Amino acid sequence: MSDKGPFKKSISLTDLILIGLGAIFGSAWLFSVSNVASKAGPLGSISWFIGGVIILLIGLVYAELGAALPRTGGILRYPVYSHGPLVGYLISFITIVAYTSLISIEVTAVRQYVAYWIPGLTKAGSDSPTIAGWLLQFALLSLFFLLNYWSVKTFAKSNFIISFFKYIVPITIIIVLAFHFKSTNFTVQGFAPFGFNGVQAAISTGGVMFAYLGLHPIVSVAGEVKNPQRNIPIALIVCIVLAAIIYTLLQVLFIGSIPTDMITAGGWESIQEKFPLPFKDISVALGLGWLATLVVLDAIISPGGNGNIFMNTTSRLVYAWSRTGTLFNVFSKVNKKTGIPRPSLWLSFGLSIFWTLPFPSWNALVNVCSVALILSYAIAPISSAAFRVNAKDLKKPFTLKGMSIIAPLSFIFASFIVYWSGWKTISWLIGSQLLMFVIYLLFSKYVPKKDVSLKQQIKSSLWLVVYYIIMLIISFAGSFSGGREYISNPLDLVIIAIVSLLIYFWAKYSGLPKAIIDSDHDAPVEADTGK
Repeated sequence: MSDKGPFKKSISLTDLILIGLGAIFGSAWLFSVSNVASKAGPLGSISWFIGGVIILLIGLVYAELGAALPRTGGILRYPVYSHGPLVGYLISFITIVAYTSLISIEVTAVRQYVAYWIPGLTKAGSDSPTIAGWLLQFALLSLFFLLNYWSVKTFAKSNFIISFFKYIVPITIIIVLAFHFKSTNFTVQGFAPFGFNGVQAAISTGGVMFAYLGLHPIVSVAGEVKNPQRNIPIALIVCIVLAAIIYTLLQVLFIGSIPTDMITAGGWESIQEKFPLPFKDISVALGLGWLATLVVLDAIISPGGNGNIFMNTTSRLVYAWSRTGTLFNVFSKVNKKTGIPRPSLWLSFGLSIFWTLPFPSWNALVNVCSVALILSYAIAPISSAAFRVNAKDLKKPFTLKGMSIIAPLSFIFASFIVYWSGWKTISWLIGSQLLMFVIYLLFSKYVPKKDVSLKQQIKSSLWLVVYYIIMLIISFAGSFSGGREYISNPLDLVIIAIVSLLIYFWAKYSGLPKAIIDSDHDAPVEADTGK
């Protein structure tokens, strides 16, 4: 029996689009519109458009990378190819933390919604689960684990069934609310009561970026996609454009359907408190009980579908991290019969259970996860730029025109989102990254140095360390969410744009002298035990 073999290519374009849209339409859209309205008022509607443009720019970069290098877990392997194991290690750590906690966030959301029908799942006066509530979360995690453990086809079919229902509900809401739309709602308390600062807050902490985080699953399963050079770019672009249109329509129609007297009594800042579950609550306010029931049902299914997708994605990311040489080799094994990286799936399952213990509520880690994933997204334009220097012969079936503008712009926008998350989040998240950098150096005896010397690894990663430190300083001194306001707005954004541009070009030319790209056909495969 051979001990080598690739992943099975069994995911079609339709499957890929459903995976991407399924990852985007999880729990966030069910919470975010009232949050956005409270932070930005009617002007918050454009936050979905801005967020969509930012994600589209990054998505186009991923489309080029995914078509040229269709690697399972590619989002973690691209920085290793371009800048070496140390950069890959830092990006891998932050991404795995984000994704394993995302699985937990989705099952926690399901539990909170189920509690409306089954009392006793959530503790009175809090979002924390009772023992019964936690057991429900554990049961859901176990179900997602088993669906992914059996085979890729089982995962794709289950996702297709769930996704079909997930898309019907938002479309139904759009059609119904259109009949209750009142244009006066957009001016009754001012169109922009909080100015552009409100839009910034809506994009970062209001749930907009969290709602868009569906790119990774598409790229992460690239090694299992039929005709990836064609299907990955199409899937990425279709998912982002459709999501931007649907999200914007949902926000506009939610604002337009609120009873006007509820806006005048308390202003826009009170909307989140009045509509904690916006589409369920607006349905009740409009006397549409059947729609409220449908929304609550979808609020259980949508996060559940996302948990299934993220369990699949995270196992591929753990596998990819192991392939880079900075995580134990056992996690790079793939089961021959099913094509599933089962050891990685087991680790993903274990970590997702862990996150349900210290972080019991949906809101506890949403902001942190969003910023962590944006930081991992931001590495894509850096790697793509570096490949133009150290991998000039790389075949690109899909070539992105205007990359010299799109790539630095996407990195600048990603920096804005990180900054808008606020000092409290940045200090914790980037601080942990700097700590991981120190740990890597302390254990340098054990890190991979066969292909890239430690000296070269440090040289190729200094830009990232400096970037982290500068973002910490600007966040502390800036005027946004927890900053000391030593730097006023918009000067803080100008400084971030200039710094990000300088870091981008430093990173572009400080990659490895020659990119180290594997063939992706040398993954160790577990023997089929018949289990």
